[in-house]
Amino acid sequence: MRCMFCGCEDSKVIDSRSADEGRTIRRRRECISCGKRFTTYETIEETPVLVVKASGIRQAYDAQKVKNGIVKSCEKRPVSMTKIDELVDSITKQVYNSMEQEVSSKKIGEMVMDGLKKLDEVAYVRYASVYRSFTDISSFMSELQKMMDNKK
Repeated sequence: MRCMFCGCEDSKVIDSRSADEGRTIRRRRECISCGKRFTTYETIEETPVLVVKASGIRQAYDAQKVKNGIVKSCEKRPVSMTKIDELVDSITKQVYNSMEQEVSSKKIGEMVMDGLKKLDEVAYVRYASVYRSFTDISSFMSELQKMMDNKK
């Protein structure tokens, strides 16, 4: 690691600590040449995952977009932000752990619906009504009937 003060490439690690919930390592270093100290951060290099939309457009996976959709479906429901964050983290881990460089928006939508079904049934129905683009009451009732059958 190059010293920011003198440019020397030799330094020794004085202290290492975990940061950012274990995703980053903070290292305190001392330059061998000038003796000054500086801090570096080491993180895992993440390869971007692209989301393939129904139209064929590709864009980078954005956990904030997933969270916004979940928050919208959970409005005025007894679902804490902690639970929403846990669901978003779980979905994000599934996306990155799949080891695929591209994932369909449909697959992400299904992950969200699976999580919401366990979290809050009303939020699930709200999300499903937008995600599945219910065009009439019969398609909406069909989805509700599936839920009722699965509960039995």
